[in-house]
Formats: sequence, C-alpha cells, structure tokens
Amino acid sequence: MKFWRREPTPPPVASHPTPHPAMTQGWRSPGSAYEVDAGFTGWQAQTQPSRPTPPAIHALLFLLTLFSMMAAGAMQQGVNPLQGFGQLVHLVEGWPFASTLLAILTVHEFGHYFAARRWGVKASLPYFLPLPFVSFLGTLGAVIRIRSPIPHKRALLDIGAAGPLAGFVVAVAACIIGLPLSTVVEPEYFGVLPRHLEPTTIQLGAPLLFQGLSAWLSPEVLADDQLVILHPIAFAGWVGLFITAFNLFPVGQLDGGHIIYALLSRAHGLIGRVTFSVLLGLGLYGVCSLIWDLPAGWPGWLVLALLLTFFGRRHPALSHPAIPLNPGRQVVGWLCFLVFALCFTPVPFGAVSG
Repeated sequence: MKFWRREPTPPPVASHPTPHPAMTQGWRSPGSAYEVDAGFTGWQAQTQPSRPTPPAIHALLFLLTLFSMMAAGAMQQGVNPLQGFGQLVHLVEGWPFASTLLAILTVHEFGHYFAARRWGVKASLPYFLPLPFVSFLGTLGAVIRIRSPIPHKRALLDIGAAGPLAGFVVAVAACIIGLPLSTVVEPEYFGVLPRHLEPTTIQLGAPLLFQGLSAWLSPEVLADDQLVILHPIAFAGWVGLFITAFNLFPVGQLDGGHIIYALLSRAHGLIGRVTFSVLLGLGLYGVCSLIWDLPAGWPGWLVLALLLTFFGRRHPALSHPAIPLNPGRQVVGWLCFLVFALCFTPVPFGAVSG
C-alpha cells in the first residue's frame, strides 16, 4: 500500500534492547501468545518456534481443498461427482465456484503473509483446510502460522488488515462478475426448471454491499416475487463477503481483534466482551427462532461464539507497544470496520428447501 512508503520509518527493533515484559512472558508461556483465528480464514501463531512445514504439505492441502470445493460446487448444481468413479467427470461443474472461492481465500491469506514478510515477521505459507462430504462449501478456509513476535502496532495492523482487505477486493469482483450471470425465475416456473437449476436451495441474507451491487448490476434480483438462483461465481463472492465480515469482528484472534488492538489497545478487552456477547445473543436468538414463531435468526453465531471461547479472546502484548500508529494506518483500520458494516448480515443463512 502506498502509505507504507510515505511514512517515517519506525525505530528498528534493535534500538529497543529490552522487549516489553508482557511480550517476553507471553511468547514463552504456553497458551498466552497468539492462538488461532477461529474463522473460515485467518492467521495462527505459536507459542514456540517450530520447523517450517515442507512445501509439499501445503501443496497437497491446496489440491485436496480444491477437490473438496469442486465436489461441493458440483453438488450445488444438482450432481454428485462422488457417487462413483464414473461420476468424477462432473467435478468440472464445480470449477466456477471452487476457483472463485479459492482465489478469495488465497488472496486473503497471502495478504497476511506478505504483510508479515514486509515487517520481518516469520510466517508460514497458508494451510488450506478441506472439508468434504459435510459442507456445502467444501472447506473450513485457511490459516497461516506466525512464527515470531509481532513488534508493534504498525506491523500488527498491517498484518491484520491486509488479509481481509485483499480478500474483500476479490469477493467484490466475483459479485460484479457473477450477479449478471445469475438466473431470475418467476415463482410459477420453479417446478419445471432444468435439473441444473433445481438443486436444494438455501435462502441467503443480503448484506448492504450485496444489495447495492444487485441494484446496480441486476435490479430484478431485488424483486420480492421472484426466485433468484445465484451463479456459482456470485455465490462464491457472497461467501467471500461473509468470510470478510466474520473475520472483522473486533474480538480475540480474529483479524478484527488484531485491528482493534492496534487502534484501541486499552479498550480491546471491553470491545471484545461486547462483541462476544452480541455473537452469543444472535446465536441464542437463532435457536429460539427455530423453537418458537419468531422472525428468522441464525443459530450458527452460537457455534462461532463457542469457538471463540475455545481459542481464546485475549490478545498478547506487543514487544514495542510505544511505537504509535501513523494517521494513514488509523484510517485504514477504521476503513476495515466500514467494510465489516457493508458485508455483515445478522441472518446469513435462512430456510432450506428442495
């Protein structure tokens, strides 16, 4: 990003011979340093250095994730390429969805990776996480491991923000490409659609940005009396917006948690507790909406809140916290939460039919 080049260079780490005591203790004490971003995509750090994973492992996980996502994409089109060896040819039907979502995840993770490398922070290549058979996405996302301490707020914000902003750009591009290719169907014709247009359907919530893009590119998509079958590229773009929003929640080890720590380190704990409570409340309401006759909710927020509890909501100290953010980075940090507002919807997944 250009503002990296215009700002004064912060004092080198070598000019601070004694790291912050909390950082020294945190990096050496198991469980007190960076844990994991409990989302579909994020970055992970360890409490102890470890040997780098062979590149072949990263490549294998990438290929397995691609296969799993292509199978999921084909199933979205009404075919199951895993029913037998002869059905594998139908994997190609999942390519538009898989390649698009994989591009979003890859750009997101390498945003973190290159930002870390820019600051001399050791980071692994992305670990892609396949999830065959049980997920309509075919993946749990990806993570990278941070293998050395993050020195100061500038580095923390760069590393935390680079991933979601980079992935967000690709997700928006996917929506722009895919929305005009989507199919708008009058309700009376849904029962006689061709096989590839009549799969099991999931009602999707539309975040503000998705609604705006729809109004611009395909105004008919917004009509209440029509069924819209998203093109696989558009659906992958929608998933990318959901991933961006979730990762930007300002809590714990999510990207938003790192960003808010860089912006408001003293308020990080309070903001994290409020955010966790909101997630918990949304999830509990989603459960209640399934039991009683209430407006729709999504109980999945409860699962994500529990994952945050498991992986931790505290943020470790930086080695040199006195180095402040420059104004340009402060703008970028708050811009990330504007992106969150544009990508968030309280009920991302609704009724299932088919």
